Amino acid sequence: MTSRTIRIPLPEKKGEMIARLWESEADRAPLVLLHDSLGAIATWRDFPERLAARLDRSVIAYDRWGFGESSARPLRPSARFIEEEAEIYLPRVLDTLGVREFALFGHSVGGAMAVTAAAHFGSRCQAVISESAQAFVEDRTRTGIEAAATKFARPEVFAKLEKYHGPKTAWVLDAWIGVWLSPEFRDWSLRSTLAHVTSPLLILHGDQDEYGSARFPETLRDGAAGSTEMHLLTDCGHVPHREKPDLILDLVAEFLVR
Repeated sequence: MTSRTIRIPLPEKKGEMIARLWESEADRAPLVLLHDSLGAIATWRDFPERLAARLDRSVIAYDRWGFGESSARPLRPSARFIEEEAEIYLPRVLDTLGVREFALFGHSVGGAMAVTAAAHFGSRCQAVISESAQAFVEDRTRTGIEAAATKFARPEVFAKLEKYHGPKTAWVLDAWIGVWLSPEFRDWSLRSTLAHVTSPLLILHGDQDEYGSARFPETLRDGAAGSTEMHLLTDCGHVPHREKPDLILDLVAEFLVR
């Protein structure tokens, strides 16, 4: 399946975000992917194409502002960056592509963004899939980020991330480590947001996730206002779509046809 690149203008002439569309001729709401804290379109690898083929629906992935091939972002994101993605930047993507109704798939913080966007958009969001999403900040989250900060201080590890973000790599790391470990972000939670999520919610979480315990998916399951389906994946870490791609494709396909 071929894809095409779309340029999304940012508000106030701040540059542009880059999106990629894997287009299906089927008349189904597209699935929009929201990447993780260090992610970009490229870090999804072949997952968007496989999703589009398996689901027979269009798939949209985009580099958030400051990531991948999108324009550089001068300042560290605020402690409201998850809400701002749902309120400001995702709407720019949808409006530019002329998308009215859609489904969402978010990985890690992208999962938290997907849940927040589902609450923001209401009935326009037909379904939401959270993969390894954080629901609040727990000790395991902070410990995992601190360990990652030490790892990325090594030049050879930094260079691997630099392949995806180029000169923006230091900013990308600070946008993750700096915000998540800041005092201002310590009390962040999805609990109040979940009460407004009426879209069907598929919750995927690895039992070996180094950034969050089973309390995260349980919080999503118990707090959402709409129907939920939760899978705690055995022998799986933080990136199920890479560790168990066939299983994730099966679960997503089965969920979206219900």
